[in-house]
Amino acid sequence: MEDKQITLQIDGHFITVPEGSTILEAATKIGINIPTLCHIDLKGTCIKNNPASCRICVVEVIGRRNLAPACATRCTEGMVVKTSTLRVMNARKVVAELILSDHPNDCLTCPKCGNCELQTLALRFNIREMPFNGGELSPRKREITASIVRNMDKCIFCRRCESVCNDVQTVGALSAIRRGFNTTIAPAFDRMMTESECTYCGQCVAVCPVGALTERDYTNRLLDDLANPDKVVIVQTAPAVRAALGEEFGFPPGTVVTGKMVYALRELGFDYVFDTDFAADLTIMEEGSEILNRLTCYLNGDKSVRLPILTSCCPAWVNFFEHHFPDLLDIPSTARSPQQMFGSIAKSYWAKKMGIPKEKLVVVSIMPCLAKKYECARDEFKVNGIPDVDYSISTRELARLIKRANIGFPLVLDSPFDNPMGESTGAGVIFGTTGGVMEAALRSVYEIYTGESLKNVNFEQVRGLSGVRRATINLNGFELKIGIAHGLGNARHLLEDIRNGHNEYHVIEIMACPGGCIGGGGQPLHHGNSEVLYARANALYREDANKPLRKSHENPYIKTLYEEYLGKPLGEKSETLLHTHYFNKSID
Repeated sequence: MEDKQITLQIDGHFITVPEGSTILEAATKIGINIPTLCHIDLKGTCIKNNPASCRICVVEVIGRRNLAPACATRCTEGMVVKTSTLRVMNARKVVAELILSDHPNDCLTCPKCGNCELQTLALRFNIREMPFNGGELSPRKREITASIVRNMDKCIFCRRCESVCNDVQTVGALSAIRRGFNTTIAPAFDRMMTESECTYCGQCVAVCPVGALTERDYTNRLLDDLANPDKVVIVQTAPAVRAALGEEFGFPPGTVVTGKMVYALRELGFDYVFDTDFAADLTIMEEGSEILNRLTCYLNGDKSVRLPILTSCCPAWVNFFEHHFPDLLDIPSTARSPQQMFGSIAKSYWAKKMGIPKEKLVVVSIMPCLAKKYECARDEFKVNGIPDVDYSISTRELARLIKRANIGFPLVLDSPFDNPMGESTGAGVIFGTTGGVMEAALRSVYEIYTGESLKNVNFEQVRGLSGVRRATINLNGFELKIGIAHGLGNARHLLEDIRNGHNEYHVIEIMACPGGCIGGGGQPLHHGNSEVLYARANALYREDANKPLRKSHENPYIKTLYEEYLGKPLGEKSETLLHTHYFNKSID
C-alpha cells in the first residue's frame, strides 16, 4: 500500500510529499535551503528524538502564531510555508548571535576553522557585531585522548553527538548532564571519555558542526619525523582512503585516486609508501584459517567450539564488545587488524631484511578511522615499549597536509606502491566497505575448504548497505550461514541474539561505522549521504575487478612471507606477531 501523499506550498512552490514528512525534508526536495545546526540525517532518515534544539531552522507557517522549527514540524495538507520572511531572517540571526555569545572567539586556531557550520551561518546571516557579548562563558571541560579532542568550550548544544552516539551507535558514552548555566555534553557522572564506554569510532566528530569534538591531529609530529635524518619513515594506506581522498580536492565521490595519493605521499617525504591492502591479504590468511579451523572442529563434533566467529579488523568494534559484551570475548577472531599486522611485520621481518634498526623506523598509517589512532596506542601492540604502528592520521588530515605542502593534487601523475608490502589482491581492496572482509574471506575459505577453483569470485549476496544482511554459502553440501552488520547499533542486535542463545550464524562480519570504513569518522564529511557511501563502495569494487589477482591466498608476496619468515597461518610465529587477545572493559 502506497503512503498517503500531502500537498503543501513552500515559498510559492507547490510540492507533494509522503505523510509524516517534515518541512525541512519537503523544502530540501525542491532545492530550498533551510539552515540547520542540530539536525542530522543518518540511515536515510532524521534520527529519532531529534531535539530541534538550535531553532536555526525556524520558518513561518501561515495561520500559526509562533515560528516553527522546520526539522521537527510535520507537513499538513494545504500548509503554506514561508522560509525567508523578515521575521524569519531576524529570528535566525538572533539565535545565531545568542549561540555565539557563549562561544570562544578563537576561530583562527580552531581545528574546524574553514569547515565550521556555525562560522558559515555567521557569514550567511552577516553577523559583524556581537550584541550579547560581555558575559561569563560557561565553564566546561577539555580533554585530549589518543583519538579525539574534546573542547566543550566550543559546544553549542546541538546534541548531534548525543544522537549519533546513543541512537545510531548505541554506545551511550555522551549525554546532557547538569542544568542551567553548567549544562554540558559528557559521559555519565562527568567522567572523561577515557573512563567511559567510548569506542573512539569518531562518528560524534563526523557530525559535530563546530570544534567541540575533533580528531587528534598528528600532522605536526609527522612533519618533525619526516625532517629527521635519523628516522626512516614509512607509510601504509587503508583501502577506503583512496575512494574518498579525492573529494577533498574537488573530485566527485567514488573517484579512485590511488596513484595520485602515492605520488603525493612521496612528495611529502616518506621513504617508502606501502599499502594496507597487503596486510588485508595477510589478515585473510590468518582469519580465514581460524574460520576453517573452527568449522572443521565443529563438523567433527567438537562441542567446545565457539561459533559464530566474528571478524576483528575494526578497533572501534573491538572496543565495543570489550565494553558491552565481555561475556563473549572468546567468540571473535584473535587476528589483529590489517593496520597492526602491517606494523608488526614492518618492524620485524621487513626492518631486518632492510637492515633498519627498529628504534629508527617510524610506521605511519593513513586511515579512514579515528579508532585506529587509539588502536596504535594499545599496550598489547607494543614490543619493549615501542609501538608496532607509531601513529595514524585520518583521510582529512592527509588532505590538509597535501594542501599545506602546496602539492597540486589534481595535476600529479600516478605512482605505484613500493614492494613487497605494496602488492595486494582485489580481496584486500574491498576490506574498506561493509561486507568486504566477509567476501574476501569467502574467496579463500571456499577454495581451501572445497579444493575447487571459484568460477565467479564476486559474492554479490554479501554486498549492499542494509544495516544487517544474511546469506548462505554452499560449501560442497555444507550450508555456511553468515551475517553482516555495519553500525554498532546493528551489531548490538546480533550480539544480543547470540547472548540469548538465538544464534543462526557460523561467521559474522561487523564494522563500527555506517557503510564500513568508507563512512569512517576520519573520512571527508558526508553527513549520512547514502549516495556518497554507495559511490565510495563501488569505487572499491571497481578497483577489485581490475586487479590481476583477486584472492588473498594467491598474493605471491604473502606466500614468500610465510615461506621465509612466518612458516604457516596460525603457526607459532604467526600467533605471536599477528594475533591478539581481548579484555573485559565493562564499566559498573
